Amino acid sequence: MVNRNLIRNLESESDWEQELSEALSGVAETGLATIEAEHAIDVNKIVDGRVIRVDDEQVLVDIGYKSEGTIPLREWEEDEEAPQEGDLVQVLVEEVEEDTGRVDDPNGMIALSKTKAQKILRWQEMMKSVEEGQVVTGKVVRKIKGGLLVDIGVNVFLPASQVDVRRPHDIGDYIGRTVQCEVLKIDEARRNIVVSRRSLIEKQRQEDRTALLDKLEVGQLRKGVVKNIAEFGAFVDLGGIDGLLHITDMSWGRIGHPSEMVSIDQEIEVQILDINQEKEKIALGLKQKFSSPWENVDEKYSLNAVVRGTVVNVMSYGAFIKLEEGIEGLVHISEMSWTKRISHPNELVQIGDEIDVVILRVHKDKEEISLGMKQTQTNPWDNVAEQYPIDSMVTGQVRNLTNYGAFIEIEPGIDGLLHV
Repeated sequence: MVNRNLIRNLESESDWEQELSEALSGVAETGLATIEAEHAIDVNKIVDGRVIRVDDEQVLVDIGYKSEGTIPLREWEEDEEAPQEGDLVQVLVEEVEEDTGRVDDPNGMIALSKTKAQKILRWQEMMKSVEEGQVVTGKVVRKIKGGLLVDIGVNVFLPASQVDVRRPHDIGDYIGRTVQCEVLKIDEARRNIVVSRRSLIEKQRQEDRTALLDKLEVGQLRKGVVKNIAEFGAFVDLGGIDGLLHITDMSWGRIGHPSEMVSIDQEIEVQILDINQEKEKIALGLKQKFSSPWENVDEKYSLNAVVRGTVVNVMSYGAFIKLEEGIEGLVHISEMSWTKRISHPNELVQIGDEIDVVILRVHKDKEEISLGMKQTQTNPWDNVAEQYPIDSMVTGQVRNLTNYGAFIEIEPGIDGLLHV
């Protein structure tokens, strides 16, 4: 390769003067500025060139100026045909060594770039065919700060927040994948395009939701996949739209948490209970697929019948007794004992206890059954007249004093008033 610095040092000052005189021969002095403007090298311009020599690290290119330009040989990719003398190539003029940048300056070295020229040409070509809102397809080439680079002919930026509806744990997993995206923003000045895969997914889901809502009807059975579980229920993907399976609609029986009935990614069949077109909300049911145990409850449990059940919950006002799967009844605190003064039901029963109860009332429409515990025993007041006849002498214990007399307990649960 020609050493321009060496040539510059060897050339004499008279040579420069002679060349300048020849270049300006017959031209008036006032035309000097015009000639300089016509022959000035335009930096950052793409020009056509011809390869005139290939060295170990540089490629010498003639771009029509007296000074040749150089391109680093590494700009030719491994899978690209190596440059040969006489090849035509489009290059970007990056830098001129001499400040004057004159074509008739044999000492000025010109830095060229084939890679940058190709990128600019690809960008210019892309600008003819792409616009904001357009769907483009490209291959994810690498991960950068804040997102991914996608090659759609030029590299475009896919922010991490726009990769999917829910941000992936590692966006690097997308490297090498071909993706479809929507063009969000084009900045021609900075040669930057921002795209979104998420917006396409959301639009497709909205279309799927609208189409699915038109097909759904109350009472239909639909298959879906459990996507999320909360304290109050589970969200089921029906194929483009999520429905809520409330905990109260999972089983006719008592359950403590939705996870007792369903699990994430489980495929289940549910019944459509309600559809709100305006809010795009769907209520789902699991237990409704099966007949309600309350349908024949009045035939199964007749009034005053004694049945056996299990205590499943104890509250301050009473205890809930499971008679069978899906059917529970309430023993009110006032129906627990004829004689004992009870402050809280847990004084008599605990969760898990099996006890006998009597059917007091059945409300089929409300799905309620009133039960009694004390009714399984004889009411001591039923025989009080026979046991304590008038004028008989009894012994008792004073339980309470008032201004009008004293209450005497003559046996547990039986009090009498001794008036003043």
